[in-house]
Amino acid sequence: SSGINAEYGAVGLETSDPDGALKIYYSITKQTASSEEEEKVIEQALLSMGKLLAQKGRVEELSKLIKSIRPFLGTVSKAKASKIVRELVDTFLDMESSTGVEIPLCLECIDWAKSEKRTFLTQALEGRLILLYHSVGQYSEALATVNRVLKILKKMDDKHLLMEIQLSESKVYHTLRNIPKARAALTSARTTANSIYVPPKLQAALDMQSGILHAEEKDFKTAFSYFYEAFEGYDSIESVHALKGLKYMLLCKIMLGAPEEVQSLLTGKMGLKYSGRGIDAMQAIADAGKKRDIAIFNQTISKYEAELQKDGVIESHLKALYDTLLEKNLVRIIEPYSRVQLSHVAETIALPYEVVERKLSQIILDKKFSGILDQRSGVLIVFDASEEDQTYTYALETISHMGKVVDALFKKAQKLS
Repeated sequence: SSGINAEYGAVGLETSDPDGALKIYYSITKQTASSEEEEKVIEQALLSMGKLLAQKGRVEELSKLIKSIRPFLGTVSKAKASKIVRELVDTFLDMESSTGVEIPLCLECIDWAKSEKRTFLTQALEGRLILLYHSVGQYSEALATVNRVLKILKKMDDKHLLMEIQLSESKVYHTLRNIPKARAALTSARTTANSIYVPPKLQAALDMQSGILHAEEKDFKTAFSYFYEAFEGYDSIESVHALKGLKYMLLCKIMLGAPEEVQSLLTGKMGLKYSGRGIDAMQAIADAGKKRDIAIFNQTISKYEAELQKDGVIESHLKALYDTLLEKNLVRIIEPYSRVQLSHVAETIALPYEVVERKLSQIILDKKFSGILDQRSGVLIVFDASEEDQTYTYALETISHMGKVVDALFKKAQKLS
């Protein structure tokens, strides 16, 4: 009971005196459990201590905690030990600290689990290792681990873990731009999920990946729905990934050409809870999209580089948005002219001459407008829009229909004979 009272005292101190709370948790974890109730108190103290260390960004201390609890894990059931290790490792990985100790720590935990012959824990930790390899760009190691673990899991029939690995596989293939394989892996994960209970955190991760892949196919309406589900799931468990879900929702509105809806999404509790540089960056991009201003767009990208360019999903779609904005701006500038100097266009849009020349060439080749570039004199000659002669198209359609009629008559003639 003294351990329980101490735990309640530590919870009360978490906000006002974090160091004091950590000392109490540490003293509880050093006790020896003589009953199931005391075992639960120590388990809860370990998990609370892990979360508090993560909140305070104490990477090394959390790493030491994960290693130091092994004597206690030997006194509890394998299922409970696996749960504690998985939760602490997840807490550690959710910090996304990128200190370089993540992979060695995970490999060390895997070696310990193997030496203790804890097969399920080994596969669970290898699932975390895949995500770590993915986050540091070691994609070949990630896929090799995926293939090895999938073979084992299909024999073990652990559907929950199988779904996690399939989801990780989808993430790796998406980063490698192999969208068909990423979608196939996600479909497998969703099929597996249909037959089991999926915790909110994992369901949110599935929805997030579904939204990302729909966005890749330019289906931003469906992507928005999935991102909304992911955001609500992460928000319900106070996960740091909720902010990412909200940013992706705003991205979808911008890509759908509805930047004015960004502000309405951020009114109320949602905007207040997640306000910060990440949301400010998306609002600034929406403002640039609304004004169709390339200069503001480029300034925003430079100002919020960490928030926009370090997120691969946002970065890839912003490139597409930049191209669209640039096209619209160029077409708007050259519309009044029949002949216009490229230097004047470049000066008006405040971009380098070479960039403008290359983009105009692309627009002409894509038949966005009619014209030619006279590179010798540096002049764009704009042609009047002319209606395309449809005679050739209609002739081909007529021949195609006649061919179908002849085929139908031939089949009827064969039946008569």
